[in-house]
Amino acid sequence: MFYWFLKWIALGPWLKLVFRPRVTGADNVPVEGPAILASNHLSYADWLFMPLTLQRRVTFVAKAEYFTTPGLKGWLQKSFFSGSGQVPIDRSGGNASEGAIISAKRLLADGELFGIYPEGTRSHDGKLYRGKVGVARLALESKVPVIPVAVVGTDVVAPPGKTFGRFTRPVVRFGKPLDFSRYEGLENDRYILRSITDEIMYEIMRLSGQEYVDMYATRAKELSKSEKDGDQGGESKLAS
Repeated sequence: MFYWFLKWIALGPWLKLVFRPRVTGADNVPVEGPAILASNHLSYADWLFMPLTLQRRVTFVAKAEYFTTPGLKGWLQKSFFSGSGQVPIDRSGGNASEGAIISAKRLLADGELFGIYPEGTRSHDGKLYRGKVGVARLALESKVPVIPVAVVGTDVVAPPGKTFGRFTRPVVRFGKPLDFSRYEGLENDRYILRSITDEIMYEIMRLSGQEYVDMYATRAKELSKSEKDGDQGGESKLAS
């Protein structure tokens, strides 16, 4: 109930009134039944604006720590994340990636929409980075379609590293469902998983208009940080 309270009363109407998000292709999302919504990830605001444009609930997975912190703070945190459409990663899988797959498969088996960011983390510079193959494995094991999604403008509204940004009208674009049933039974073939993931990322790139970089976002962030640290070190030496 808290999810719908936020969406229709407490938060959603205000976001729509202030930002007036635009949406295209929403009819590509089925009115019922499971599907994976694979989106780019520019800002922490993505998980607000993308579900806001749909009638159905969209569920994401979140760190288990958000649901297990003790005390009043932990209770409030758990209530917010669970009520706002997120479920904890199932740690019985042994690691976070395996646990996320288990949690997602459970949601899809119940006929829900599952949201995922194949890049694994937010883009630090607005570019689209290489997708991780978990989305492909999930699609094959769950036997559900993947709907590519592009969210544009959220990095202006809420830039990485900042609480507030500038006003703009975010755009959410839903692509045509991608069917990978032709690869049924090949969920352990890493070449097939990479091929599927690349196809998904291509569609996201086409919808978003982002520049694509064939590198994982985490690696790109590390290189960017190293370059900045190196520049600062050079400036310090010159100053001394």
